[in-house]
Amino acid sequence: MEVCFLSDVGKKRHTNQDYAQVYYNSQGYLLALLADGMGGHQAGDVASMQAVEDIGKKWQESEVSDSEAATKWLIQTIQDENQVIREMGQSKAELNGMGTTIVAVVSIGDQFTIAYVGDSRIYLLRQEELIQLTEDHSLVNALVKSGEITPEMAVNHPRKNVLTRSIGMPNGLEVDVANHFYRPGDYLLLCSDGLTNMVTDGEMAQIIEESPSMPTALQSLIDCANEHGGFDNITALLLHYGGDELA
Repeated sequence: MEVCFLSDVGKKRHTNQDYAQVYYNSQGYLLALLADGMGGHQAGDVASMQAVEDIGKKWQESEVSDSEAATKWLIQTIQDENQVIREMGQSKAELNGMGTTIVAVVSIGDQFTIAYVGDSRIYLLRQEELIQLTEDHSLVNALVKSGEITPEMAVNHPRKNVLTRSIGMPNGLEVDVANHFYRPGDYLLLCSDGLTNMVTDGEMAQIIEESPSMPTALQSLIDCANEHGGFDNITALLLHYGGDELA
């Protein structure tokens, strides 16, 4: 398995509130994390980095070795981190109201477990088809699902960035999870909305498929988002399972 990630501030922002990292636990299994922070001043930067590094450190200390345990671990750990970020946001005026999205992938054997909160996304690229595995926890997506607006109307909706779930919310947090099986040659793409708001699914699939290497693919994805406006921070993380046998 090959993994790499890249982040860019974009063309309109002065700070980067996205944060991504990969970790391995005591059993050698991978956890990939990507977060997109929100909040005034540096609060978004703090929230995304804090969430990723807290969850990553706990993973390094864990002994999770199967998908069922990974599912339970992800739900509990992300819910615990919700409280941490919530309390941090209440502790200092400059951090008030901070929060972050999170997308996570645990890879164990021939399976991967995903968990997500917010509107950052996870895609599976399999045999030239790009499949979105996550569902945006956003007001606009809720309006689309209820039939109040069309998907076309959602693209430029004035409240496009309003989230219905994020880490740092009061009370309890519902974490969506799912388990999937890999096939040799599959790619997983974790990304912030700075990419998905600027680059179409078709463009993303074509770039990944036609790039000679994963670092080249990541740079091309970011370049494409910037060429289309680069209105937000852009972060992408790629996982690739190659060969005839799964890693």
